[in-house]
Amino acid sequence: MLDFKKEFKALYQPKTTPSIVDVPEMTFIMVDGKGDPNTSGEYAAAVELLYGLSYTIKMGNKAILEYVVPPLEGFWSVDDETFKGGGAKITDKSKFEWTMMIRQPDFVTEEIFLGAVETLKKKKPDVDTSKARLERLREGLCVQAMHLGSYDDEGETVAAIDAFAVQSGYVIDIGEGRRHHEIYLSDPRRVAPAKLKTVIRHPIRRA
Repeated sequence: MLDFKKEFKALYQPKTTPSIVDVPEMTFIMVDGKGDPNTSGEYAAAVELLYGLSYTIKMGNKAILEYVVPPLEGFWSVDDETFKGGGAKITDKSKFEWTMMIRQPDFVTEEIFLGAVETLKKKKPDVDTSKARLERLREGLCVQAMHLGSYDDEGETVAAIDAFAVQSGYVIDIGEGRRHHEIYLSDPRRVAPAKLKTVIRHPIRRA
């Protein structure tokens, strides 16, 4: 059975020390939204939708490929002109703007995705499937590291990867279409905050 985390260790199992990675094009189901992930109903609904569609595709296409559904990921930015980034603490999480997503195997076409949408609609008519989309994305050149601990303590890891990139001759390239990226390897409902594993990734370009 294919497990993306094991097959593509450079993408999903980086060390806690920063490294440079060239992220290839991949297929994702994505949902956009805003608000505090700890309290927002919109965020909870997005995650439910992503897993609902991902498992519908997995169960409906076993003859094509047996695989483990990849981890939840998110692109994050802050709707706040005073926010400086670089590991700064985010005090008002209601200003988060996010794109949550789950990677899909390459065989997943728009046709397969739309079929999963229709299946999920019948199974869970209360779920708003209209917010989900299938998209191919090539993230390209990035700096990353494994963050161990609470999401609120990511600042040190962010500062470390950004500093490493600059020291290595790169510029942090967060901006239009390129954002702070997190990959969640732990379930916060089952794992203590101090033991959470999260890949932190920032887009970069040559200086």
